[in-house]
Amino acid sequence: MPAPLSVRSDSDPLDAALEPLADAADDASDGEEKARSGIQSIEVGFRLLDVLTHEPRAMMLRDLAARAGMSPAKAHRYLVSFQRLGVVSQDPVSGRYELGGFALQMGLARLARVDGVKLARIALTALRDRLDTTVGIAVWGNQGPTVVHWMESSHPAKASLKLGDVMPLLSSATGLLFAAYLPRSKTQPLIERELADAQRFAYGNAPRTQDEVERALEQVREHGAARVEGMLLPTIHAFCMPVFDAVGQLALGLIALGHEGVFDIAWDGEIASALRACAHKLSYELGYSPEPR
Repeated sequence: MPAPLSVRSDSDPLDAALEPLADAADDASDGEEKARSGIQSIEVGFRLLDVLTHEPRAMMLRDLAARAGMSPAKAHRYLVSFQRLGVVSQDPVSGRYELGGFALQMGLARLARVDGVKLARIALTALRDRLDTTVGIAVWGNQGPTVVHWMESSHPAKASLKLGDVMPLLSSATGLLFAAYLPRSKTQPLIERELADAQRFAYGNAPRTQDEVERALEQVREHGAARVEGMLLPTIHAFCMPVFDAVGQLALGLIALGHEGVFDIAWDGEIASALRACAHKLSYELGYSPEPR
């Protein structure tokens, strides 16, 4: 009898050889999908923690659930698990919910590890590349506001500044920012020294009297930033934006400067808006919250 025709079965050797490759492809596809989608239940539950983080008082279940956009029954299930983990606590008398001890430990661990200048250097690199403008970082040093990082644009401003330079308080955006936000006990001796030496420090429309100083510093606080137009360096304009730490103190100043005619000096312009957004993000990373506690 003739041999029967060969028909490939489920256990065909070729199929068996290809099956692991197909499974690997499926697993890779599933892995990519999981990486993109994440774990939705964690993201949903996080909404409750986000509400508690920004609410200054403990909250009733119904109010917390409403703010988080979920039903009280659903919110309660998440809160039970969060309580077991110590992320949330509940007052046994009022029944109100608040962030728990583990949430505090997480925050303290983050604050202990964060380096504001390092974060600012990374953020300003991206901003410099996007706006092509000269940027820098200043912190308060023994002699006053001190430049600790500097990155030139593709068209350097020839500002004659270098790392370690101490900026005058009354004739630079950096100095005005620190004078506006630091305790007066730190800044007043330097302010008085600069007012007494007007020939050296009083440039352009820089303050020349104590009353003018107070008005200039109030304007800085009103705008939440400092700006000068050709004051310390002729034809050079500059902004300096504040970055605050977890206790609301000025941690550092973000600087942007450039030549008049090419540097957007408007408060609502691209440079000021981008620098302000960068400062706000860094303040958040350092634990600052502008909302009353």
